[in-house]
Amino acid sequence: MDRGDIEEAGEEDFPRLGGGRYRPVVAHDRAVIEMSSVEPGSSSSPTLKNIKVVTPGELGAGAREVPRPEDGVNGHQKESKLELFGFDSLVNILGLKSMTGEQVAAPSSPRDGEDISITQGHPKPALKMGTMMGVFVPCLQNILGIIYYIRFTWIVGMAGIGQSLVLVLLCGLCTFLTTISLSAIATNGAMKGGGPYYLIGRALGPEVGISIGLCFFLGNAVAGALYVLGAVETFLKAFPAAGIFRETITKVNGTAVAEPIQSPNSHDLQIYGIVVTILLCFIVFGGVQMINRVAPAFLIPVLLSIFCIFIGIFLAKTDDPDTGITGLRFKSFRDNWSSAYQMTNNAGIPDPTGGTYWSFNDLVGLFFPAVTGIMAGSNRSASLKDTQRSIPVGTLAATLTTTSLYVISVLFFGAVATRDKLLTDRLLTATVAWPWPVIVHVGIILSTLGAALQSLTGAPRLLAAIANDDILPILNYFKVADTSEPHIATLFTALICIGCVVIGNLDLITPTVTMFYLLCYSGVNLSCFLLDILDAPSWRPRWKYHHWSLSFVGAALCIVIMFLISWSFTVVAIALASLIYKYVGLKGKAGDWGDGFKSAYFQLALRSLRSLGANQVHPKNWYPIPLVFCRPWGQLPENVPCHPKLADFANCMKKKGRGMSIFVDILDGDYYECAEEAKEACNKLATYIEYKRCEGVAEIVVAPNMTEGFRGIIQTMGLGNLKPNIVVMRYPEIWRRENLTEIPSTFVGIINDCITANKAVVIIKGLDEWPNEYQRQYGTIDLYWIVRDGGLMLLLSQLLLTKESFESCKIQLFCIAEEDSDAEALKADVKKFLYDLRMQAEVIVVTMKSWDIRSEGNSKEDSLEAFDAAQRRISDYLGEIKSQGSTPRLANGKAMVVNEQQVDKFLYTMLKLNSTILSYSRMAAVVLVSLPPPPLNHPAYFYMEYMDLLVENVPRMLIVRGYHRDVVTLFT
Repeated sequence: MDRGDIEEAGEEDFPRLGGGRYRPVVAHDRAVIEMSSVEPGSSSSPTLKNIKVVTPGELGAGAREVPRPEDGVNGHQKESKLELFGFDSLVNILGLKSMTGEQVAAPSSPRDGEDISITQGHPKPALKMGTMMGVFVPCLQNILGIIYYIRFTWIVGMAGIGQSLVLVLLCGLCTFLTTISLSAIATNGAMKGGGPYYLIGRALGPEVGISIGLCFFLGNAVAGALYVLGAVETFLKAFPAAGIFRETITKVNGTAVAEPIQSPNSHDLQIYGIVVTILLCFIVFGGVQMINRVAPAFLIPVLLSIFCIFIGIFLAKTDDPDTGITGLRFKSFRDNWSSAYQMTNNAGIPDPTGGTYWSFNDLVGLFFPAVTGIMAGSNRSASLKDTQRSIPVGTLAATLTTTSLYVISVLFFGAVATRDKLLTDRLLTATVAWPWPVIVHVGIILSTLGAALQSLTGAPRLLAAIANDDILPILNYFKVADTSEPHIATLFTALICIGCVVIGNLDLITPTVTMFYLLCYSGVNLSCFLLDILDAPSWRPRWKYHHWSLSFVGAALCIVIMFLISWSFTVVAIALASLIYKYVGLKGKAGDWGDGFKSAYFQLALRSLRSLGANQVHPKNWYPIPLVFCRPWGQLPENVPCHPKLADFANCMKKKGRGMSIFVDILDGDYYECAEEAKEACNKLATYIEYKRCEGVAEIVVAPNMTEGFRGIIQTMGLGNLKPNIVVMRYPEIWRRENLTEIPSTFVGIINDCITANKAVVIIKGLDEWPNEYQRQYGTIDLYWIVRDGGLMLLLSQLLLTKESFESCKIQLFCIAEEDSDAEALKADVKKFLYDLRMQAEVIVVTMKSWDIRSEGNSKEDSLEAFDAAQRRISDYLGEIKSQGSTPRLANGKAMVVNEQQVDKFLYTMLKLNSTILSYSRMAAVVLVSLPPPPLNHPAYFYMEYMDLLVENVPRMLIVRGYHRDVVTLFT
């Protein structure tokens, strides 16, 4: 469809867009002028060939609206006032949505390589819920359960009014403090689905979040089965004729006359329970809209039944409507004030020969499920219009409402009946209800079904939220889109619920479910406590009524209640959460959510860094912090950013893995051109370090050349006393065949920079032969100690012995001395020094003659040949420079002054030292020798000749130079 076709179509053929009719674009339009004025190479310039104009028949109802041409290229105002900044305005709603992590439609302005379509309409938004239906009603339905109807009066009779008030206030305080913490975290930013899992995971990390989240999911799923069984059992007791398998079991109760107690058959419970679970699942499958329609139908009769109970209490009189009912009497209130803990049978009826003795701790475990359910609203966080308003207001209102109801009920129940009546009539609420007891039966059934509905609604969304975070691959089957219903997760939850219903006897599982709830509540409180006490700049919750001390008390109270209920089930719940935590750590994908632990680590690091100060570290606290220079002096395999053995050697410099290495490399080029390439190389290097299991960080520096880059690194890398103190690099064995000028100059420049910056140096010769952790070495570790280095060479040898690959080796210390020195006295002094340092080593003193070559008439022929070859190469190098006609100068611009006698002396020194090493250490596992500094006014080429003579025929050598600081100490 070309431009002519558009013009021929006419205005009436195009739909209305943005409230007006579509006007074909013409050449003089402002949008066309602005688009044509953009530079072709600009990344923001729209490409006209990528713009696709759709015919009216192709316009879909669900397509997104496109701004009118007169609105400008990007759909903003006609003229951008912020063009200088090069970005869209911050108030652009797409930008703000992208900050919250929501999935938003693509911007209307086309980008390179994209097609846009002129379409009509908006996607249909997902139905969102408000505070009342989204939070308050679900929480109220989950909290008001079967315990209030059939066990609350019994609890008042057993614990008395006084301790019942303590019990209610204790459990209510726990949920109230948890609600305060939940409100603070939920109002600290946009919140996705997952409720408490999302909050805990973002505060304490993915491992803790998933472990507690999965336990909470399991608790919700099993709690749904408990509610279903409670509803079915109440129904079958109210209507015994509905049972398929009828069975009457007579039990002796605590009344004067034994009465038969009819108990539903377990098969009836299973059949009806499965049917009810399936029906509830169909409601859940209907989505949020269906749940919103059904929830009031469950809640209104419950509230009506509670109202009828209180009307019946006010209308009750002595022995009316049943024996033991006193009406509201102060005498009953006074008699029921104290506790009456005693033995009961399995049905809870007082029996001196019964097998169960009840205490306050047992009642805590029995009553606490009556206050759970405060997370029902936050479980639906993805379906709420405004989570930052709905979750605090709705949850707090539900918590205070139910707690007030419980407190008032304790007072009225304790004053309306005798203690015997409270303990023997399990359905006292139905007995006193006005006008008919059946109202309470209906209330019990609907309250438990409503709680079951909320459990089956919240649990799948919780599981889907965990799966959507893509931490555990095993949960990928439960992933859903943001606006979709978690059908697979709902089906899985239903299967768990049906499985528990089939089991029927959940006495052993019920306490564990309570523990899962308490574990979740303690996680929420700990999350708020950590975020509040760290007080990071991002911690700005809208809910201001919180304090870290309240969260701490809430977490401690949750843990105390867990142990009050049952220490054994507490251990089981914590063990299960720990197993999940370990599994997530092993199998889960890495995720950085900016959790509180990372903030705590950061603040701890800052405090530790400040406490270290800038003073010199004491030798007892000295740790090697190697700066590993990754430049290979040669070729590496593809996609390998660092020599593999450099990481192995860096691990050898740490005792039991404690320490940190800094891996650096230099990217030659211009920073503005290579910035993105440097980031990519840094990520690749960091990944490789992690793969090699080496604790360290990666840094890539862009510089014009290696010398300038390393000079910048050595001056600025690190903070305070956490600056690198040892530079580790490979010896450039390829320098002679690769580059005779650049490599020597760079290598010598690096050594001089380290000496100037007072950094120790370790140069590895034979890096390809360095053993990994699985290659065990035998023989000796030989140290040729020539100069004072602060004990670094001795310390390195001890660190090598701590590794499995070198633990079978022994240390030999060779002291190089002049001919006229006292060898025995030197040996005794060194032995005493090693003894005080707690180091085991064999000491050998090697005396060498004067460094005059003419006095060495009996030198071996091969040594003289090596010496002569080095002399010839140096002479040729000097002749080549002199032939250029100018005064030879060094890299720093100074004139080159060559003392041939001094050059010969240095050559011979290295040759003699190499001969000594080959004589004593040919079978050594590794040789450590002192690094001579580059002589002043000597070219870098000369120094490389000296070093080549030193390392000749030695397969594995560490050339070490310390710095003016002791790293070992004699004193404790």
